[in-house]
Amino acid sequence: MCDEFTAADNATRAVGAAKGLNRRAFAALGASAALAGCTVGAKGTAAGGSDIREGMVSVTTKDGVCDAFFVHPVHGRHPGVIMWPDIAGLREAKKIMARTLAAEGYAVLVVNQYYRSSPAPVLRSFADWRTPEGQARITPMREELTPAAITRDAAAFVAFLDGREEVDTTRGIGSNGYCMGGPFTVRSAAAAPERVKAAASFHGAGLVSEEPDSPHRLLAKTKASYLFAIARNDDARQSDQKTQLREAAAKAGREAEIEVYDADHGWCVPDTPSWDPDEADRAWKRMLVLFAGL
Repeated sequence: MCDEFTAADNATRAVGAAKGLNRRAFAALGASAALAGCTVGAKGTAAGGSDIREGMVSVTTKDGVCDAFFVHPVHGRHPGVIMWPDIAGLREAKKIMARTLAAEGYAVLVVNQYYRSSPAPVLRSFADWRTPEGQARITPMREELTPAAITRDAAAFVAFLDGREEVDTTRGIGSNGYCMGGPFTVRSAAAAPERVKAAASFHGAGLVSEEPDSPHRLLAKTKASYLFAIARNDDARQSDQKTQLREAAAKAGREAEIEVYDADHGWCVPDTPSWDPDEADRAWKRMLVLFAGL
């Protein structure tokens, strides 16, 4: 998981975002269309070319009210997508990624997984997580994110999307997640198997464990197709994970693309030290192929 990689580890990786990207840096990247797979232009038009509309929304769950970022094309009805952030939570980096996906024709809900403790943003960037203060703040919030809590939340997020006029309910819902959010995509598919039809996990943590409700054991309870994009250093630490995921998917009869990417944990997110724009773009395109089947 994110906290298993020390600051020293991060310093040896890709340096493009070694100290995190602030809001000004994000704006510059968006304006220059330099952020591969995560660009957003001016006047509400993201990289995919569609005009988009966005705003913060409130989602009622069994545990309270979750604040979330909702972005979608201006016109028409589109498949819904639940985006689960990494450990740093809902912040500018995730909004940029959501805008880009929305411009491809999706209604994207980026959730604040820490809503039980604090409204977003809990942290401004991934770099804040690397500080003692950031870790001290996030740690107790993480403890509330039990499998049961995530499953309850996922059901509420599906219901929210299905209640929006921007969402095409004749098509399935997708979910994507990063780091700690990776396994949450599987729990989303298990929480609403009739609705969540595609799930993409990027450098997901905790996908395979000995727990009876380990995400890989839930695949048989879902009706989704999967993309498991694994970081090379995650694979080095848990080399049997990919094999167990393949075996679980085959046993469950679920389609699953499972690949170890030539990049380190966090490579898909532009404000992490290990961000790799080329491999991030490749993983993003594989997700678009997956979501095209919704």
